[in-house]
Order: sequence, then structure tokens, then C-alpha cells
Amino acid sequence: MSYDEAIKRIEQIVSELEQSEALSMDAYQMKAKEAKELLSYCQKQLTDWEEKMESIVTPEE
Repeated sequence: MSYDEAIKRIEQIVSELEQSEALSMDAYQMKAKEAKELLSYCQKQLTDWEEKMESIVTPEE
């Protein structure tokens, strides 16, 4: 899964949660867990990207 795909899925989950009035607790829990995992994945991707960029732009001594 790419970063962009993960972000789109998070947005979809949020939309589903906002639109669903009769969501069971189990369904809510499953969606919240998926969103949390996706957020962790995205955070790691951003951290990795930042480290790569720093290695590129930081001059070696």
C-alpha cells in the first residue's frame, strides 16, 4: 500500500464514521483500529522520507 492509498482509506473511514448513525460498537472498533494502523504506517513513511531528505541535503563533513 502506498502512502496516498493509506491516506485515501483513512479519509474513507472518517467519512463512513461521520455518515453512519447506527454503527455497531464492533464495527466502530474495527474501523478505528484500521485507521490507527494506517496512521502509524503513514507516520513511519513520513519519518523515513524525512530521514532520506536529510541525508540528501545535509553536506558531509
